[in-house]
Amino acid sequence: MFGRLGPTEIILILVIVVLLFGAKKLPDTARALGRSMRILKSEAKAMKTDDATANAAKSDAGTSETTETPRTIQAAPGEVSQARPVGEPDANRR
Repeated sequence: MFGRLGPTEIILILVIVVLLFGAKKLPDTARALGRSMRILKSEAKAMKTDDATANAAKSDAGTSETTETPRTIQAAPGEVSQARPVGEPDANRR
């Protein structure tokens, strides 16, 4: 019954979405979605590099002491005005 959507049904759904949200809000919504995807992608990339750095630091831990600089989270790539320092998670806090 609801297994397949044809082109007519897809067009009908798009028309309903435009009527509900309005043509003015759709570009803003798409822009916000794009920003969110960029932030998610950059955070995932940062997590991968942090893991690689942590693994390398663990293997070199016996040779030298390193001082870590505080990491920052940016609101969006390129927006430095809203960046804030991030501390390491506290294992005792729950």
